[in-house]
Amino acid sequence: MEESVTTKVLLPVALAVIMLGLGLSLQLADFKRVLAYPRAVAIGLACQMLILPFACLGIAHAFELPPVLAVGLMLLAASPGGATANLFSHLAKGDVALNITLTAVNSVLSLVTLPLIVNLSLDHFMASEKTIPLQLTKIVQVVALVLVPVCIGMMIRAKKPLQADRMDRPVRLVSAVFLVFVIIASLIKERANLGSYFEQVGLAAIAFNLTSMGVGYLVPRLARVEPRQAVAIGMEIGIHNGTLAITIASSSALLDNSTMAIPAAVYSVIMFFTAGAFGYFAAKRAG
Repeated sequence: MEESVTTKVLLPVALAVIMLGLGLSLQLADFKRVLAYPRAVAIGLACQMLILPFACLGIAHAFELPPVLAVGLMLLAASPGGATANLFSHLAKGDVALNITLTAVNSVLSLVTLPLIVNLSLDHFMASEKTIPLQLTKIVQVVALVLVPVCIGMMIRAKKPLQADRMDRPVRLVSAVFLVFVIIASLIKERANLGSYFEQVGLAAIAFNLTSMGVGYLVPRLARVEPRQAVAIGMEIGIHNGTLAITIASSSALLDNSTMAIPAAVYSVIMFFTAGAFGYFAAKRAG
């Protein structure tokens, strides 16, 4: 399979399938839950949209990441959570309804915040290399690839809930396959530099992962949010949608830079272990 086919066709299709799957799990009621948990939702969004990008920026500088990997880490920071966060939250006895609400709201806000953060990151880290930021046409492509499938999924859920339930499992399976495929494709393309990349970004990815979960749990607790909701926010903030970040980085229709996908690929492996440990202790504490 030629690389051009992978980047120009399969990756956009992968992103569309992933976002369709997210839409199948969302309803308008999920957005209305913001009214039921206004404080917890506001704190969760503040952690995701304000604290996390600055924390990621500090980590990128502290570990002296090469510019392209620093932008890749910032792209990951700008990516919302997803179904995996909901699953881990459930296992950790967190407030899954809050997770669903945060996922829904984050997914919509990221249509604006993700291109914005990536633009600023490209300008900050790679201006000397004259890298062109995401242009308006690129932003429109992101919106089309992300928003349209989500809306289609939500329409199916609203009009044909039984059909949405039947589609949910296969779409999740296909999304998981795409995740493995995209990670492997990115690693194969960069195989000559893998050792160097892991050496350069591995510790930074671990630090960012632990920081994400720490911010997601400790900030709400300091704000006196109840433990179950703090666990939910911790999972939502700590488990980023690595597939989305990898696809945006690798697709020729978007950033077209497979090296930028490396931080998300490394993070996607790490987060399962840290989220599992966090979930274990959270569930044990909850009794």
